[in-house]
Amino acid sequence: MASAAEASAGRLAKARELSKKAADSAIHADAKETGGVWLENNAIAEAAFGNASQARQQAAEGLKLAPDSQGVNVEAALAYATAGDTARAESMAQDLNRKYPLDTKVQSLCLSAIQGQTALNRKNPQSAIEALQKATGDLEYGSIQFLQNVSCLYPTYIRGQAYLAANQGKEAAAEFQKIIDHTGIVWNCWTGSLAHLGVARANALLAKSSQGADADLARTRSLAAYKDFLALWKDADPNLPTLQQAKSEYAKLQ
Repeated sequence: MASAAEASAGRLAKARELSKKAADSAIHADAKETGGVWLENNAIAEAAFGNASQARQQAAEGLKLAPDSQGVNVEAALAYATAGDTARAESMAQDLNRKYPLDTKVQSLCLSAIQGQTALNRKNPQSAIEALQKATGDLEYGSIQFLQNVSCLYPTYIRGQAYLAANQGKEAAAEFQKIIDHTGIVWNCWTGSLAHLGVARANALLAKSSQGADADLARTRSLAAYKDFLALWKDADPNLPTLQQAKSEYAKLQ
């Protein structure tokens, strides 16, 4: 939980250290699967923040601990997908689909997130949006047992990213706002902080595509969301690609 809190604040070096300590403790207690899940949780954050090589390395370490674990494989596949290792993620998704054809959680939430991200990697946001349709309605907020919280709402976050890639600012903002509005589910998962950046980017898109008062209002909302994100990440690791990109976008918008 401490590792997740550090990651959510952009302090990824500290999160990495804490997740490693947690995994080592789990291994010592003969709970390798638990340790693997914790490494995979952090690997996804590494990938989301732009540390692709570190994400792939940690995903591989988690898989070594529990290669047959459903949770470890789901999280690893999403980590690889988010890190841009599309072929590896797609292969793992095919295996998960074959092993768990009747598992609602795997089919509706986990696989949709992995497939949505790999479609984004292939520059096909519409395909990503279609893949994520399985994770809508009440299922969208379902619990994921192998996370430390209730759910990071990964499908919701990736759907927001897909709408951004499709230049659909209004729809993207709505997806990211869901995450912000459901802190009781998300807890301290990194998606909670990056959702503010998503809202900022979505409204920046709307500002470009609107005119007059509507454009001004969207720009104001975008600036406010950037401020919220940068406040959450005020002590973040300065070299994170996501932070550097956000600061650059914010400066250009001002």
